[in-house]
Amino acid sequence: MAPAMLAGDGIEVDGGGKVAAEGKKGYVTFLAGNGDYVKGVVGLAKGLRKVKSAYDELVVAVLPDVPAEHREMLRLQGCVVREIEPVHPPANQVQFAMPYYVINYSKLRIWNFDEYSKLIYLDADIQVYDNIDHLFDLPDGHFYAVMDCFCEKTWSHSRQYSIGYCQQCPEKVKWPPEMGSPPPLYFNAGMFLFEPSRLTCQALLDCLKNTTPTPFAEQDFLNMYFGKIYKPIPLIYNLVLAMLWRHPENVELDKVKVVHYCAAGSKPWRYTGKEQNMDREDIKMLVAKWWEIYNDESLNFKMEVLASEDEAEGFPKIHDSAFLASIMEPRIIHVTARSTA
Repeated sequence: MAPAMLAGDGIEVDGGGKVAAEGKKGYVTFLAGNGDYVKGVVGLAKGLRKVKSAYDELVVAVLPDVPAEHREMLRLQGCVVREIEPVHPPANQVQFAMPYYVINYSKLRIWNFDEYSKLIYLDADIQVYDNIDHLFDLPDGHFYAVMDCFCEKTWSHSRQYSIGYCQQCPEKVKWPPEMGSPPPLYFNAGMFLFEPSRLTCQALLDCLKNTTPTPFAEQDFLNMYFGKIYKPIPLIYNLVLAMLWRHPENVELDKVKVVHYCAAGSKPWRYTGKEQNMDREDIKMLVAKWWEIYNDESLNFKMEVLASEDEAEGFPKIHDSAFLASIMEPRIIHVTARSTA
């Protein structure tokens, strides 16, 4: 029996469950280094404003190596910048993971942001094209994300890829009985809805110390840890671009709310159209759509300044929570925890 999913903007609950209590909600992303991914975060912040999210103060978890000028760029776009310490797997085990994914273990620190009752995590190479705030109304106690596709060569190490099996079309290639039980449902960790908790964060870090890193690093780890409470949601909430050529029958592009530019050559700010599949018209359209938001100056953050007697004297009063949170470094910016290294 297929797992129950959201149907459009409505909620379908499998087996009941407690509906989320009212609490602070938000969106969070992750940034490391001094590279060009900061453009993705700026675009994401503007995208959340364009779709009129009620929670458009994007929280950005940054590592210490993110330069001051990039942090300021994000604050000027209304982001709440929070520094976190890196998370590393044991040094002698890093060779088991793809090197460019290893730093993503630091994402685990976002479970410490427990002033939020629920957060939606979005990778910096994601854009939101329609409001998805309704996901916060899903029942508590589960981990929500979109199922991944196993058809790209990055999966060539897996049993799924070796026999041509993909959970996006399990009827095409059946899982052979001689290979044992079919693999559990597996999600893409570029977008997920979760419930922050310091206890959960510490449990994740403790578990990581005894877990051998695997090719997809934190994505594999999160699938292992949250597998029993994972609930799939439709691919409209995280369209991995490979779905366009691997499973076009499953994609209704006009209904997609969230696009994940994770395919090789698809990052809009690096796009040349020369890589495989990047000359497709649907890819060109989606890249242009991202740039429309990024270049739209009307979507830049507008700081709210309220008139007052102080303002008449040349001292404007700032009444913007994102700005205030960003400048209060002792309380907001520095979030520290013991490293797992």
